[in-house]
Amino acid sequence: MTKPHKTPVMTAEMLIRRPVSEVFEAFIDPEMTTKFWFTKSSGKLEEGRHIRWDWEMYGVHDDVYVQHIEVNRRIVIESSDQTKTEWTFTPRGDHETFVAITHSGFTGSADEMVQGAIDSMGGYTMVLCGLKALLKFNVVLNLVADKAPDAHV
Repeated sequence: MTKPHKTPVMTAEMLIRRPVSEVFEAFIDPEMTTKFWFTKSSGKLEEGRHIRWDWEMYGVHDDVYVQHIEVNRRIVIESSDQTKTEWTFTPRGDHETFVAITHSGFTGSADEMVQGAIDSMGGYTMVLCGLKALLKFNVVLNLVADKAPDAHV
């Protein structure tokens, strides 16, 4: 008897040595987010809104729906591929925040779902590293753009 496969769930986590309000706002406000993740956004994340994120260097975009926001605690979005991403922000004292990003709802064959989760983990880990460098040292690392320089349009 074969066991049914489970849909993978990806989690990427990072301690960022900045106050929770600053870390949370970096994901809500595209003025900040465009410095470490996507290049353009149709607006600030607000519960119940549809937002478009563009990665202009790759000629791709995603239309996300903001399902839930708890200020300084949690963000939940649904992407155009129906996957769900949840950020949780846990303060550690006044000057540190532990960020956990969970991405779920992968579809396709078992191999395709696993590959999607692996790609997601790599991507969200780069996003967290880029955010940490920006907030801690005010350095823009261009990690997302530099990951695949030959894929730029």
